[in-house]
Amino acid sequence: MSDAPARSADTGGAAAAPRPNAVVAVLAFAGIVVSLMQTLVIPIVPELPRLLDAPASDTAWAVTATLLAAAVATPVVGRLGDMFGKRRMLLVSVVMLVVGSVVCGLSDALVPMIVGRALQGLSSGVIPLGISIMRDELPAERLAGATALMSASLGVGGALGLPTAALIADNFDWHVLFWASATMGATALVLVLAFVPESRVRTGGRFDAVGAVGMAVGLVSLLLAISKGADWGWTSGTTLGLFAAAVIVLLAWGLFELRTAQPLVDLRTTARRQVLFTNLASIAVGFSMFAMSLVLPQLLQLPTRTGYGLGRSLLTAGLVMAPSGLVMMALAPVSAAVSKAKGPKVTLMIGALIVACGYGLNIVLMSEVWHLVLVSSVIGAGIGFTYGSMPALIMGAVPASETAAANSLNTLMRSIGTSCASAIAGVVLAQMTIDLGGYALPSENGFKTVMAIGAGAALLAFAIASFIPRPRAAVPAAPPAPAAAETSAGTPSGR
Repeated sequence: MSDAPARSADTGGAAAAPRPNAVVAVLAFAGIVVSLMQTLVIPIVPELPRLLDAPASDTAWAVTATLLAAAVATPVVGRLGDMFGKRRMLLVSVVMLVVGSVVCGLSDALVPMIVGRALQGLSSGVIPLGISIMRDELPAERLAGATALMSASLGVGGALGLPTAALIADNFDWHVLFWASATMGATALVLVLAFVPESRVRTGGRFDAVGAVGMAVGLVSLLLAISKGADWGWTSGTTLGLFAAAVIVLLAWGLFELRTAQPLVDLRTTARRQVLFTNLASIAVGFSMFAMSLVLPQLLQLPTRTGYGLGRSLLTAGLVMAPSGLVMMALAPVSAAVSKAKGPKVTLMIGALIVACGYGLNIVLMSEVWHLVLVSSVIGAGIGFTYGSMPALIMGAVPASETAAANSLNTLMRSIGTSCASAIAGVVLAQMTIDLGGYALPSENGFKTVMAIGAGAALLAFAIASFIPRPRAAVPAAPPAPAAAETSAGTPSGR
């Protein structure tokens, strides 16, 4: 097989085959840039009420808007990529990141900040689109390692973003955060235009607008209730109403999707055992990953007078978290090698056990900075294994023409897990407190409880993964030749 199919005609007619190394490097860079948006504003969140002259309850939407926009955009962009071109939708997503960053960079008020952050959230489809492009363009022997690296970029960007953002916020005007993200986004845009080809594997057809609206309403209701429930009260009418609306709308949406000829999400494919259990495990893994991000920075920054806080700066906290991202990236080829030898199911189970061990270590090792560096690295290693295995499991069970939509749904499942982690950890830490100088601070047992829950979520992912059927091939088969792709876009690849 050649390195990749020739570039599609609508990309400018370039005939030269793409260079696999360049494609992988550019897509991984784009994934890291997009995942940086998760932690971009964390250093300035406490200052946003003053910076934007708005109440703290309103400035919190600078974080929530990104979450909601990402949840809606990820499955929609994935489906559009399958239909009209993955590279095309990748470019649209990166443009949204650049535009959103510029809007935030020019803003000094709440509304434009929220609009800009929502636009940044619309770029979240870059990682599943990148994985799908790799499936279509790379030779089979390169695919497992490349997709593992691309999938891990979601955690890499989040881990590296915190110290970078803290460094910028401490030394420059806060707007520089967004001008830096705009610059990185523009760089990614140019590199994608120069090195990434357009796939010829497409489904065509008509976009399911009704399904997109239904999914958007259901997801926004669910995630809004989860993310704001602690502020509004878990038993308040607003929170319960949103949960009820989410259940009703998503059930109605599911019935509609089963009856429409060209659904936004093919629920029959999603219900396949391999896809279903991979997505369920993804929720648990997403929960485990984010629990670390909530616990370790707080432990590092709490005053030493508590007896367990380490009294360090936000920048130090970010630097402690950074090795986890580097470990994820370094272990991507190891994850791919294990998947090739034993299958991605085994890789996922190994990763889940490593994460659980990391949280177990954290329960007994939390009194020194190096303890937390070790813990974050161990958990990062486990996340690297799990994230590296998921694309292989998904792509081994869906047709090539549905790769972007299926990977986007898997990414969404991880996001739901992280949202649940934030809500549950917030409740635990708010209930288990100590009094220090008239201020309620999370107690040591509160942190240990969250760590135990994180370990439990990882073990749950292990248990769920055990139900995934062992695939007949550890690595998906090579993508079809260009001519075959255009005539058989609906046939499964690697099955």
